[in-house]
Amino acid sequence: MAKLPEPPPKATLETISPAVATLQAGAKLWRIYFRDGIYPTTWDRMRYYGPVSSARFDHHLDPPGVQDRGILYAAAGDDAIATCLAEVFQDTRLVDSRRKEPRLAAFALAEDVSLLDLGGKWPTVAGASANINSGPRPRCRRWSKTIYDAYPKLMGLYYASSMNGNEAGGGPLREGLEGDSALAALQQAALRRNPAPPPREQSYRTWLRSDLKAVRVLPHDGYAFLGL
Repeated sequence: MAKLPEPPPKATLETISPAVATLQAGAKLWRIYFRDGIYPTTWDRMRYYGPVSSARFDHHLDPPGVQDRGILYAAAGDDAIATCLAEVFQDTRLVDSRRKEPRLAAFALAEDVSLLDLGGKWPTVAGASANINSGPRPRCRRWSKTIYDAYPKLMGLYYASSMNGNEAGGGPLREGLEGDSALAALQQAALRRNPAPPPREQSYRTWLRSDLKAVRVLPHDGYAFLGL
């Protein structure tokens, strides 16, 4: 497995052109969020507390706390629901539909979203490696922070799931999100720099909301289900 070096200084990264992947308006994204627990939220709200040790690409500054950097993790593509399950419940491999009140949500983007594509050659060109999709989380978060500062026009990252055998970049994104799914970490880059950001409803429109019970017919290998 390729090693993942530390990120270069921001000034160095700024000299490297980003590989931009665009999620087009109307693209469907799926996520699992929790209505209870330490970080309760709603389907369309970013998490402003961070960095969280279990999150790979949190771009928040240390020490952890509430700040103006927000992030929302979502999956896209045909296998998106399984990817959400695998990623969210990877530590225990137990899909508990009761603890912390998890909910499955899908929504469609109301406008194009430009992301840095981590599934192609850019990681190698930038001095990282393909291991940025699955390497040590603390180091991945340091890369995310540097990327966030170096590319202020981008709104997040497009990357492969380390838990569901997916591939970022290439076919799934550029063929209308067909095939296997990949993940998007939507950051607050654009809205952060807007002194009067538009209401969230102008950025996203809801497509579907449901309980996790709706996915009980989609078991994931190696995972147990509780309360479904």
